Order: sequence, then structure tokens, then C-alpha cells
Amino acid sequence: MAGCWTFGYYWAIASLVVAASSVSAQPKRAFFVFGDSLVDNGNNNFLATTARADAPPYGIDYPTRRATGRFSNGLSIPDLISEQLGLEPTLPYLNPELTGKKLLVGANFASAGIGILNDTGFQFLHIIHIYKQLKLFGHYQQRLAAHIGAEGARRLVNQALVLITLGGNDFVNNYYLVPYSARSRQFSLPDYVRYLVSEYRKILRRVYDMGGRRVIVTGTGPMGCVPAELGMRSRNGECDEELQRAASMFNPQLGTMISGLNQEVGADVFVAANAYQMHMDFITNPQAYGFVTSKVACCGQGPYNGIGLCTPLSNLCPNRDLYAFWDPFHPSEKASRIIVQQILQGSTQYMHPMNLTTIMALDSMT
Repeated sequence: MAGCWTFGYYWAIASLVVAASSVSAQPKRAFFVFGDSLVDNGNNNFLATTARADAPPYGIDYPTRRATGRFSNGLSIPDLISEQLGLEPTLPYLNPELTGKKLLVGANFASAGIGILNDTGFQFLHIIHIYKQLKLFGHYQQRLAAHIGAEGARRLVNQALVLITLGGNDFVNNYYLVPYSARSRQFSLPDYVRYLVSEYRKILRRVYDMGGRRVIVTGTGPMGCVPAELGMRSRNGECDEELQRAASMFNPQLGTMISGLNQEVGADVFVAANAYQMHMDFITNPQAYGFVTSKVACCGQGPYNGIGLCTPLSNLCPNRDLYAFWDPFHPSEKASRIIVQQILQGSTQYMHPMNLTTIMALDSMT
């Protein structure tokens, strides 16, 4: 079983494959994306919600130079993973163009504003909460089976890559949204973190039961260091200690839960992506990555350009590649490229128990 193999074996396999061929030379596979605004590529465009990125200057560096619903100046993390693997980009599930052969590419079910909990993001009104995303995944599988048959659909889903990104909104848009929020009155922070992790476990188990067998799971980034929180909470540019404490509690427990879930299913189905460390690398030393700042957002207003939304009236930097953050919450395309490189090739400090290159290598041998 994969869960019994040693890390050394994983890295040896990865090294052989990297030496022999590029990742993009691997067989094509479908790609499914679940989660929040970090990975939403336009589903919210089709919804009556305030959580949307369908107006300039969003998309200013996207190939079409138009806002697409991605919370980025250009390509998003799922786009960049598809690009690196030589896959066609996935369409938002709500996009009416997702029919016929395009179903074979996969689908993106993510919706900005959502969290692990259904009450997260209530202020954004009509968004696709995670269990609704999974329900739509079931609908997708029915449509796929009608197109290629039940066995073909099952095989495509089993062989697909899955990315799921949840958790940040459960803190910034729920527990810490307002003083004395309902959840903060209900739970102490340690109890809330344990509750979130237990609920996340149910979600991941549901993904497995629906056929997911290669699932990359990201934890939260350094929530206290994003320009939005600096603008509201910081006096001298220091990260907010309380939000950082929340991240430092949540992410290790998430990793432990993922390891336990892999033991339960008897294989390394779930891979923990250390989004916290991936971000902190360029937050603590932005110049080493070619950024002039990791504190000020490219697009925004107020202190650190961290207040409010990115709109046509916002301050806008002339060179997005010099900024780690595009808007008050989301990384720039350049920062996302750095993150994706760690997903592909990072050590176990970043990707546990293995990185995406190793996954592709192992799967090419079966």
C-alpha cells in the first residue's frame, strides 16, 4: 500500500522521473477544484453575490486582459497547476460552456467567500457552500456518465487530481469577522480549531467516497500578515498575533488529521500542502523573490492598500510582479507561481507526504 512506502522511495522515484522526462509529458488527467476565492475561477460570476471579481482591474494581466472572476491580476493557482501539468484549464462548473468533451477536462466548483462551515460567508449571500459544491460534483459525475458511460466516469474521477482549499474564511469571515461573533461566543479558539478540523475531515471523507484518490489539501496561509489585516489591525506593519496564532493552531492539526485519514483509507490519498510556509517565505523575505513589498497590496486603498475591495477607483501599482499581494487578501500571479512550484517540487516541509511531481511519477508507473 502507498501509505507504507518510505519517503526516501518517494523522492527517489521523483528524481528518476524528473531526470527522464518533464511533468507535462505524463498522461492527461482530469482536474477538480473545490474551495474559496483563492481557487474560484468564475463560478461567482453566475451568482447574485457581493463576493465577485468580474470587473477591472481584476484580470489586468490575464491573457484576455479582462476580469474573469479570478481573484487575481492574472492566472490563479489552479490555472498554473494545469499549465505546469500540460492540462487544459478547467472551466467553472456553472459556466454553460462546460459540456461534451470539456467535461473530460474536469471542473472547478470553488466559490469565493465559503468556508468549512456553512455559516461562513453568510454576508456574501448566494455562494456555493462546500457541501453544495460536492452535490454539484455528484451532478457532474452523472453528466459525465451520460457522456462516456458509468465505468468510464468512475475511472476518470479515480484517476483525477483534486485540489481543495478551505479554512481561511472560517477565521477572517466568521470567528474574527466582528467582535463577539456568534462562533467566538460559542467556542474558545482551541475548541473552534478542533471543531473546524473535525468538520474538514468529514468533507475530505466525502470527497474520497465520491471517488477522489489524489487530493491536495491546503491549510490556511498566514492570515495575520495579509494587507487586509495589516490595514485593520497593524500599527507598524507587524502581522496580527491573534490571527497568526489561529493559523499556527489550525495547520498542524489539519496535517495530523490528514495523516490519520490516509491511515484509515490505507493509501496516501490526501496530500497536505503547507500554504502557511509557502506564503511566509516571501512575506518574511520579499526581496529574495523579486518583490518590493509583501505588506502593501497592488490594488486597494487605505493603509497598506488593505481596506475595502479592489475596484476601478483603487490605487493600482504599475508592475504587479513587484507585489506579493494583488489585493487585500489574494496573492499576485507571480506569488501564485512560487506557491505552485512548491506544490510541484517542494520538500516534505511544504508537501506531505509527497509533492505533485512525485504523485505524477508514481501514477505513471501503475
